[in-house]
This record gives sequence, C-alpha cells and structure tokens, in this order.
Amino acid sequence: MTLLFRTLLSPAKAAAQRLPMLQRAPLSTAAAPSIPSRSQALLRSQPRQTRPALFQAPNYLSHATHRHYSTELKAQVDIKDQSSASVVDSSKVHLRWKDGTTSRFHSFWLRDHCHCPECYHSVTKQRLVNTFKIPRDIKPKSVSLSSTGLDITWDHENHKSHYPFTWLNRHSYDPKITDPYLPEGAPKKTWDNSIASNLPEVAYKDVMESDKGLAEWLNNIHVYGFSFVSGVPVTTEATEELAKRISFIRETHYGGFWDFTSDLGHGDTAYTDLALGAHTDTTYFTDPVGLQMFHLLHHDGEGGHNLMVDGFHCAKILKERHPASYKLLSEIGIPAHSAGDLSTHIVPSPRRNPILNHDPVTQDLVQVRFNNDDRSTMNHLEPHQVDAFYEALFDWNKVLTDEKNLLWTKFQPGRVLIFDNWRCLHGRSAFTGKRRMCGAYTNWDDYRSRWRTLNTSAKQLAEDL
Repeated sequence: MTLLFRTLLSPAKAAAQRLPMLQRAPLSTAAAPSIPSRSQALLRSQPRQTRPALFQAPNYLSHATHRHYSTELKAQVDIKDQSSASVVDSSKVHLRWKDGTTSRFHSFWLRDHCHCPECYHSVTKQRLVNTFKIPRDIKPKSVSLSSTGLDITWDHENHKSHYPFTWLNRHSYDPKITDPYLPEGAPKKTWDNSIASNLPEVAYKDVMESDKGLAEWLNNIHVYGFSFVSGVPVTTEATEELAKRISFIRETHYGGFWDFTSDLGHGDTAYTDLALGAHTDTTYFTDPVGLQMFHLLHHDGEGGHNLMVDGFHCAKILKERHPASYKLLSEIGIPAHSAGDLSTHIVPSPRRNPILNHDPVTQDLVQVRFNNDDRSTMNHLEPHQVDAFYEALFDWNKVLTDEKNLLWTKFQPGRVLIFDNWRCLHGRSAFTGKRRMCGAYTNWDDYRSRWRTLNTSAKQLAEDL
C-alpha cells in the first residue's frame, strides 16, 4: 500500500469518523454505509436513476486565446489537379486541400518522417531511417498525387516516399488543421455523491472472458475515474488474475500483489484500523502509481466503509471559489516521503511536486497528488508564502471534506474496486475486528496503453504516431 492518511479534519469531523458504527448492513450492492451523514440518508431514499447526475470536466486553467481546430477530416485533395501539390523554393512542399486550405511541410521534415519499409518498421512502429545521414538541404526531385496520398522522389539516393492524405491532414503543422492536443477518448465526467445511485460497474465474467468487457471496464475508469467489478471469486488468486487483465502488477517496497490486515506489517497507517481521510497514494514516488485495486476478503467486525472523492471535481470547485488558492496549489511544490520501514527512505525526483499538476501545453489538470500525512517539512517556502500556503491548503481541505463530495460505499467480498490514483482520492472509516484485504497497483502508462488499444482503432493509433 502506501502511507494512507487522515486528511486535515475539523475536530468534529475527526470525532465523527471514530464514532462506533451502527449494525452492519447486509452485504449487497444496495447496502449503504453506516456513516453519520445526512446525505447518505437522502441517498437511501432516492429512486434509482437511469444515469448519474454528473458534471462535465472542463479545462481548469484556460489559455488567453482558445484553440479552434477541426475535429473532422478536411476534404481530400483533388488528385486530378496535380498542381495541388507543389515545391516552393525546394525547402517546402505545399499541399492544397479541396476546401482551399494549403498545408506547408518542410522538405527535411517530410524526409525524416518517411514511413516506407526502409525507413519505418511496420511491426515495431520505430524509425529506421538515420536522421543524421539525411542531407540538411535535401530537395524533392518530383512530387505527384496518387489516389491515397502524396508521392515524393528525393534528390538524395532517389529515395521514394509515400504520405497518406489522412496522415498529412492529421499532422499538418502549418497550419494546424486538427488539434494535436485534443483529449483522448470519451469526455471525462466529474461527480459528487449523487453518483451513488448509479455506480459504474462491470461483471467479472465479462472482463475475464472478452476484450469487450475489459474495454468497458477500462473506459469506466477513463470516464469516471473508478469502477466496480461484481461477481469476483473471493480469493487472492482470482483478484490477482483480474488485476493482470490490465497489465503486470507494479512492484513497490510493499511488494507486488498485497494480502494484508491491520497488523502494522509495514510502517504505514494502511496497516492499522484507524480512519483515513481522502488522499492519493505514493505521492513520494517520482511516478505515482496509476491504478489501485481493493478487494475485501473477510471482515468480522464493524466499520471500515470506503471513501471516494473525485479530485477533478473538487479542483473545479476550488478554482471557482478560491482561484488564488487553486493557482498556488498548482505552483508550490510539496515534498513527500515514505520512511516507515527501517529499510526504506523514499523521496521523489524532483523533490517537490504541486498538489494540482497540469499539462504544460494545454494547461488541463492531469494529476492530483495529495497525501497530507506523507508531506515532509515545508522549509522551502519564502516567508511571504507561509500564510498563503496554509490558507490554500485549508481551502482545498474544505472542498475535499464537503459532505456533498464524499462517496461512501461498503466493501463486500466478491466486489472489487479499482480507481485512477491520479484523479480519485480514497480513504476509509475506522473499523473493529479482523479485516483482510487484497489488491494491487498498476502503472499509469501501462493502464493507458491497454485502454487505448482496446478503445481506439489500430488505424487511428497508427496515424497518431
């Protein structure tokens, strides 16, 4: 696991999480957690909706100027008019589309991106051409149009290249025709606790027996940030095989596949029976884990309800209500550590990372990285930053602990939870008795690769390269 933590809680909230639990609800998908919460009582009384009440996730930081790119392929080139392709000053090739748009490509750029069998391996999708042996002043000897694309014969070694129109359109950079930074896949949908009436869930049998079921499971994670899997055999073996349907399991200082109880087997509060507030795992890794999976195998006590919070939804709220705090938490780096075991002293490189991390080009929020218990000493702050940092941290905590944003569920044997650790924060209420859990981590890049190959055509993936 990782150093799970108790979020900055008010005394009243902290006390509430340590109250004795009520009689445990029956183990069914309808069971609601026995949390002293007005919203939970309301949820139990609400009729089941056909779709959850969700919020679309916009860009949280926007450019001063907006990008306006077509998502549709421009009209193909008029191949009957060979003048649609021309060489200008030998350094550029111009290609005129039917709608009048002209794309301009540098000659060297085109030669460097040749995808013929001599220059590009069709299986490995790796460049074979030696970029550094291409003459910097290379020129097209001839250009012509075929039914599928642009053909060029180069003056160096008479090399022949073919560029499909679809590929040229997608990668046109002067001008940009399609947005190279367009988000992948279906739009993400942010949520609050109203999603409890229709949780994303798939059947174990579907995931294990077909790529269609696996694709649906991974797409749930992509869209909502989490998904349940029902009907899982209550064994470590079945749970491990489920995790491996996505990718290999990520090994950490906690091992690979976990099977743990509250025995302090590691120096980590995950191995206790304490309440844990909403947090993300492995903030102390240079590359925080991508997915986290939990499966309750046995519990003979009370409590231990699972908490989920949509970090992207909370970030949106923070920006709307406290833009200065949002900006500060997007800029000030937070040092983190894992040092509970004698043989472990992990810190990330770079040493400090913001809580809210954005794509440097699009400024889209891509990662929430927050575990207050794992935070190291903030001795890098300038004097004028100290009060502003804590004010922003308290603003963030207020949103994270707002009852409307807390999704409480009851773990059940046979029902696995998996979630995006770069987006969703998780925690639990305190519990009694013996509680046995198992689970695993998955790398972010491996999860995204598996999702991408199952939810995008091979043709589109090839054209994106």
